[in-house]
Amino acid sequence: MIGAEIQILIKILSKMPGLGPRSAKRLALFLLSDGEGQMDPMIAALQAARDNVSVCHVCGNLDTSDPCHICTDTRRDPGMLCVVAGIGDLWALERTGSFSGRYHVLGGILSAMDGVGPEDLRIEQLVRRVKEGTIEEIILALSATVDGQATAHYIADRLSGLHVKITKLAHGVPVGGELDFLDDGTIITALKSRA
Repeated sequence: MIGAEIQILIKILSKMPGLGPRSAKRLALFLLSDGEGQMDPMIAALQAARDNVSVCHVCGNLDTSDPCHICTDTRRDPGMLCVVAGIGDLWALERTGSFSGRYHVLGGILSAMDGVGPEDLRIEQLVRRVKEGTIEEIILALSATVDGQATAHYIADRLSGLHVKITKLAHGVPVGGELDFLDDGTIITALKSRA
């Protein structure tokens, strides 16, 4: 009963994080009925993002400039580098306004179950950045999951002997917790209480 174009839209929407088939149908219906005039602005925003947003070659963040605004901000401490698994984690930390250093996005975490090894992440780029000699402290802001902690241990081993202080988030981050889902207060406490 639903046209092919609508089915394709629902299928694409259902692949997005947090949307299942029922939510995708509701969103498709909202957009197609042009609820609150959102269809055209959404199309324009998607096209502008596709045409103008790229991955920062320095840190791995998404931005309209390369290097990104965080990497080029002279007010940030170039001696502090916060390592995160994904861009969502970077955005969660930035949302708190409590970190004034720079970032390195790994692009995921090590996971034997999912077949993600060190070569699949931006670990070698991190080692190169540390070898440049301007970084004094690495903050491993990885999730408190088994895979997150395994990734943190692997990175600490790779950076051993490079004369850089390595810390990780501490108090406030629950075991099994994902940074992107934590509240600002928890993230601020974890940053200030890192070990």
